[in-house]
Formats: sequence, C-alpha cells, structure tokens
Amino acid sequence: MLYRLFCSLPRFHPAASFRFVCTAMKPLVVFVLGGPGAGKGTQCERIVQKYGYTHLSAGDLLRDERKKPDSQYGELIESYIKDGKIVPVEITISLLQRAMEQTMAGNSEKNKFLIDGFPRNEDNLQGWDRTMDGKADVSFVLFFDCDNETCIDRCLERGKSSGRSDDNRESLEKRIQTYLQSTRPIIALYEKSGKVRKVDASKSVDEVFAKVQEVFDKEG
Repeated sequence: MLYRLFCSLPRFHPAASFRFVCTAMKPLVVFVLGGPGAGKGTQCERIVQKYGYTHLSAGDLLRDERKKPDSQYGELIESYIKDGKIVPVEITISLLQRAMEQTMAGNSEKNKFLIDGFPRNEDNLQGWDRTMDGKADVSFVLFFDCDNETCIDRCLERGKSSGRSDDNRESLEKRIQTYLQSTRPIIALYEKSGKVRKVDASKSVDEVFAKVQEVFDKEG
C-alpha cells in the first residue's frame, strides 16, 4: 500500500532529477521542531523575510495534497492528521523533495530551506537518511521549546479562525502525546550530535525572534 502511495505521487523524470543534482547547489536544510502551537510557522515567516530561506511546512504540504481533488489518498492523509498520527514517511518525503526541486529549478541559488514539522519520529528520520543521503545537508535543528498547556491554548485560539480540523482539544491532546513520545526522542538524538539550537518559545513573538536571530547570525 505505501509503495503504491509513494509511486503514485507526482515525480520528476529521472533524467530531469539527474540534471538537477548536477547543475544546482545542494539544498541546505534547517529542521524546525517543537510541539503544536510552539510558534514554528510564525517564526519561519520572519526567518524567510530576514534570511532568505524557503519555508516548507510538512503539515501544509500534506494538507494541500489532501485537498487536491485528484488525490486519491486525500482521505487517508486526513484521517492521519485528524487522529494526531504521523503520516507515512514515503508520502511526506516525496512531497518535501518535490517542493525543494521545484524551488531550485526556478532559482538554483535558493538552496536554503526551513523544513517545519519534520522529522517527527524515528521512521521519518530513517526515511530522510535513506532517501536524501548525499542529496541535502542538514545544518542544524531549530527547536522551539514550549510547555504543553501554552501550546494547546495557542492552538485553540488559532482554531477559532484557522478552519483546521485538528485545532480542537481532543486532537491537540493526541498530537501533544505523539510529539512527546515520537518527536522529543529525535530532538534528543540530534542534541547528542551537537546539532540542536534551542529557543524558549513560551515568550512573545518578538522576544522569541530576537533569540532566533542570535542563532542564525551565529550560524551564518
């Protein structure tokens, strides 16, 4: 089933992908992680404006794919998202890779990417290493650390206007548990290799971005 899912997603012709690898700079990736409501999307918008990165939200890519009328797997993606579960890695990586290739095909110098909300579990990480080894470099992990209740309150407030099916307390509590059980161990793994840059995300948007700027100014 997952193999058919993976193969059915739109892909570049192999020859085109080969030319892409040979002529374009290798993508430089910053993984952006944190609980739901930690402010990842808001901060990514500011990073894009100041530092010229391209923001790719794994969640947004999946939601966009779900909404396409010709996507026969839209209902499957919806069920995973609504239940607070992690979508199969084959789908997510295919969408991320396609988005990076399309961005760099338009401008080969736009090779810096913020990948928001990925990798969310060990399967995601293994899938990335397996698929993207030698094709992209991970600079560091930007970790927005925020307590669970603040995250839930922010999402509930967002849910008043977002229209997102998962911005309700029941889904949020499931997402928080998924994050604690699956994503935090990935962050801990990256911490061991010295690749995590942690920011206290419980403060105001401006205060958080001031710390984010310190990270990016130092990393270059």
